[in-house]
Amino acid sequence: MRRSDREIKSFEEILDILNRCNTIRVGFSREDLAYVVPLSFGYEVKDGKILIYYHCSQIGEKNQILEKNKKVCVEADIFHGIMETANGITTLYESIIGFGKCEEVEIVEERKHGLSVILKYYKKDDYPLDRCKGIEQAKVFRIILDSITGKRNRMEDKQY
Repeated sequence: MRRSDREIKSFEEILDILNRCNTIRVGFSREDLAYVVPLSFGYEVKDGKILIYYHCSQIGEKNQILEKNKKVCVEADIFHGIMETANGITTLYESIIGFGKCEEVEIVEERKHGLSVILKYYKKDDYPLDRCKGIEQAKVFRIILDSITGKRNRMEDKQY
């Protein structure tokens, strides 16, 4: 990372940023194309790794790409604004980028768990899953992050 003074090394601080994001962007890759999609999500930490869950329709571009390449990049950010400094203008932000593999969750009980993780993330953990039509056919995916980094530029970290 070029700006090591902005690097976030603490796993807890990275989770804090993820907790405050309402959308992630997942980058999928095939030979000739990068494909980035904003997604609603939920996550949990198991054995020191972040597991991100999302759901989607049965068909679509990302599903086709995943059939051939399971490697993904995950990005999440919080934009705090732009401010003038003695050197010009700077952007105030917090962000994370992670790399891992995406897999479809195929066992029905695990799919329900993934959907519950998503609902809990959005403070809807009391919503009954049986009210969701087609839950048995829902496509749920889990991204297991192998690595994750964070970066930020916040006003409270600097003297401007």
